[in-house]
Amino acid sequence: MDFNNGKAIYLQIAEHVCEQIMLEHWKAEDRIPSVRELAVELEVNPNTVMRTYDFLQQRNIVYNKRGIGFFVSPNSKSEVQAYKKGIFIEEELPRVFRNIYLLDIGLDELKDRYQLFVDQNFKTS
Repeated sequence: MDFNNGKAIYLQIAEHVCEQIMLEHWKAEDRIPSVRELAVELEVNPNTVMRTYDFLQQRNIVYNKRGIGFFVSPNSKSEVQAYKKGIFIEEELPRVFRNIYLLDIGLDELKDRYQLFVDQNFKTS
């Protein structure tokens, strides 16, 4: 995993874990890699992974079974969506809106482009 200097490593690892859940590589009630396993895999300090798991546990995305390990929470997918939506709305969307304004892109054009994107990337026939 390549880390971005502009963001805390534990938050980048949290995004990685959330992505695994959203892609359903890790499903509800699945045991996830231990702190040590993930630290070795990502080549980071185990304390950083523990901080990530604590962060995700506070958001009900993962939970700990004492002595057994960490598991994906039953409602993790909706919790991840809510968490990621909040980040998008607060951090990314203002930059997008600024560019839309500066480039004078109308709402009709934006709507058409969005629909084309969805059709090309997510519609199955």
